[in-house]
Amino acid sequence: MKINASKMATPIEEKVDQNIKIRSGMVTVSDGKSKPEPIRLNLSMELVTLQRLEVLTPSSAAAASNGGPPAESKERMVQITRQKVGGLGLSIKGGAEHKLPILISRIYKDQAADATGQLFVGDAIIKVNGEYITACPHDDAVNILRNAGDIVVLTVKHYRAATPFLQKQLSKETPDSDNDATCAELKADEGWKSSTSNSRPISVCSEPEKKWVDIVSVPLMMAYVTRYIFGTDKLRPNAFEVRGLNGVSTGVIHCDDLAILSQWLKYITDNIVGLTHLQMKLYNRNFAVGERIEYMGWVNEGVISTNLSWQSYKPRFLVLKGTEVMLFDSPPRKTFAVSHHGKGGGLTLDWQNGFSLAEGADATIVWQYKFSQLRGSSDDGKSKLKLHFQDHETRAIETKELECQVLQSLLFCMHAFLTAKVASVDPAFLSSIQQT
Repeated sequence: MKINASKMATPIEEKVDQNIKIRSGMVTVSDGKSKPEPIRLNLSMELVTLQRLEVLTPSSAAAASNGGPPAESKERMVQITRQKVGGLGLSIKGGAEHKLPILISRIYKDQAADATGQLFVGDAIIKVNGEYITACPHDDAVNILRNAGDIVVLTVKHYRAATPFLQKQLSKETPDSDNDATCAELKADEGWKSSTSNSRPISVCSEPEKKWVDIVSVPLMMAYVTRYIFGTDKLRPNAFEVRGLNGVSTGVIHCDDLAILSQWLKYITDNIVGLTHLQMKLYNRNFAVGERIEYMGWVNEGVISTNLSWQSYKPRFLVLKGTEVMLFDSPPRKTFAVSHHGKGGGLTLDWQNGFSLAEGADATIVWQYKFSQLRGSSDDGKSKLKLHFQDHETRAIETKELECQVLQSLLFCMHAFLTAKVASVDPAFLSSIQQT
């Protein structure tokens, strides 16, 4: 795809893509410390997506069109939406105990990683949702990936010469768990570290292609936009940041034109408010008129500390419900009194952690499942409820039987949480329920 550079500096544009309005325009983005770089910002009702213009040489363009790995070893950011079946759809080898990076050793066809078209065998995973894992042992890296949430942003770097070793293991049908054997063979030849080995010379006469590549996407459901430097009351001049519920951030978005800055702030804020009102509507289906949620959203709470000579702040989630004012470290969760195998306990529905059952005076967690693991439920319409979860590793279905005296309230709350969770990762889902 060729892009006319003369059209890159246009202000905010609008287009309709499959009945979804998308606003687009050029901004500059930084991490708050380094020099900002030109980036294209795309805004839909549910997502803020940042894109970088990449120049593809003839060889790398051909590789991209053929689904091949990148020709150069540059860090890339790739977003994966975890699937209910198959998870992230990849396997890893390596780890700090072997003095090797965490390398993608297998990508399962038609699963989440494969669907991105941007991940390859031989990619080293440097960060997961912005957190470095380069010093992690293999098992720790597996757990980090497994618990990284439904939308995962990987920072990766490709090692072309490592790919043959990993593919050789696949051809041997070596079990994914046999990490030690692969690492031993990989370390036997230090040449794998050369990411430019076997590269072919590029003709300087060929005209390069340009392509917009997604860097990061931030879901707007339960997100917030701020102009303040995180944790302070210092306002950024001509800049703002969008932070998602899953911890993903756009970075600092700069706009020299104050009119365009104001437009972006309004458009993004309006979308967040719209999604929040939808979520409130789902919650309020189960509340009496005097107990309904009138407002919920992020605020900054001052942190009192005698050890600091300056005022610091932390984000808090504020809810006005009936006559109550409630503050949360994360969006609200709900706990119901239930009976499990004859023992009393509390079933908690939490946006980030999913379902968890606690028992005893010390509220010991008996079991916990992500929303993505729920495969179905059934009830008797009175008090008995069965929840069917799928184990990530064995793929077996595990059924949990509960009794709850306020079963309808529990079912309504489950519906609200599941609807919001799906809506945050499935843009088409919202349009189907906004009129209900």
